[in-house]
Amino acid sequence: MGSKIRMKAIMARCVPLILLALLALPVQAQASDNRYAGLVIDYDSGTVLFEKNADARRYPASLTKMMTLYMTFDSLERGRLKLDQAIPVSRFAAGMPPSKLGVPAGKTIPVRDAIYALITRSANDIAVVLAEAQGGSESKFAQMMTDRARKMGMSGTTFRNASGLPNPQQVTTAQDMARLAVRLMRDYPQYYDMFKVRSFTYQGRTYTNHNRLLGNFEGTDGIKTGYIRASGFNLVASAKRDDRRLIGVVFGGRTGASRDAHMMDILDAGFAQTEKLLVAKAAPLPSRKPMPEVRPQVVVADASASVKLADEDAMAEGDTAAVPSTTALWAVQVGAFGGESAARKAVATAQDSAPKVLGAAQRLIERARPEERPLYRARLVGLSETEARQACSILKTKKMPCVPVPPEDTLSVASLPSRG
Repeated sequence: MGSKIRMKAIMARCVPLILLALLALPVQAQASDNRYAGLVIDYDSGTVLFEKNADARRYPASLTKMMTLYMTFDSLERGRLKLDQAIPVSRFAAGMPPSKLGVPAGKTIPVRDAIYALITRSANDIAVVLAEAQGGSESKFAQMMTDRARKMGMSGTTFRNASGLPNPQQVTTAQDMARLAVRLMRDYPQYYDMFKVRSFTYQGRTYTNHNRLLGNFEGTDGIKTGYIRASGFNLVASAKRDDRRLIGVVFGGRTGASRDAHMMDILDAGFAQTEKLLVAKAAPLPSRKPMPEVRPQVVVADASASVKLADEDAMAEGDTAAVPSTTALWAVQVGAFGGESAARKAVATAQDSAPKVLGAAQRLIERARPEERPLYRARLVGLSETEARQACSILKTKKMPCVPVPPEDTLSVASLPSRG
């Protein structure tokens, strides 16, 4: 009994030290300083567990659709809309740029499908359909959104459209987005569960949720990604473990993968506080504290996967600049192994051994020979030909295997990433 008491006392002293150590890790840049913001709060108490630039104004991108959905849930509760109600698609809505569902003007879509289209596809055309169904016009609905945001205490937020498409006057803060996420859960728990959906099928086509933390990070149950060039890669995420739920917000990710990894890091750091007493006594961390280190992304894919090197978020938002040129589709292979863990170790060692050339490359573990015993190819992708050949020269001087892989033999993945 005495040893158990001593162990609890030791853990009580160690947990906050572990948390501080996690939050003091060196930073791998997400984006320029004028785009990054991060926040983690405890859902029940509102305690701030991590924050940086949480009150600075940022472009929400498709996080805007969280407010469009909040207004839609409110309309459902008030009887102004019904889930099976067919709402019309105007010419204006149909003309929205991607990401879109592509419903022709003059057709209709059920409200339920419209909601799922926003959650999974982040469909700009359907955001306008919902706006017009509730406000008459998108501009009127945007004013309604802003008015509701003010009443909810979102003082740093202004909406100019329902989708999040670029508008210099459409701004928000990490603090406001966390507040909105909490209100979505508390005010409309019967609809919040819709954010858990992994995919949505409409007229024979299936759309996968852009929120890659679903199924890949313990406890994740929503809620929304966002991207425009001006904002970088944004994410609001909710994760619940046992009786604790945390809300995380990240603005300004350099890529969708690094944004996801950073979100997982800051949520993990929050969950490291396992004692409720410590949570109750926790104080907001000063903004001068460095962000946790962003772990390099590792994608595990089947060799039969389709080639798709651009971040899905960026492509979904219609940003063709996010598609890398063929000069950046080279890779290096640093070994082939019978086990995934050995392949992971190989790409990590290679990246650490040539950081100037391979530091920004994406780690890829490719599963080959599906009909036989698996073979895992260890690759680093997203390089130019010069970088690939230079990396192999460096690695070979260190007695490490390395083969440059040209674009026609390079694999990228449309599937959900696993954590590195």
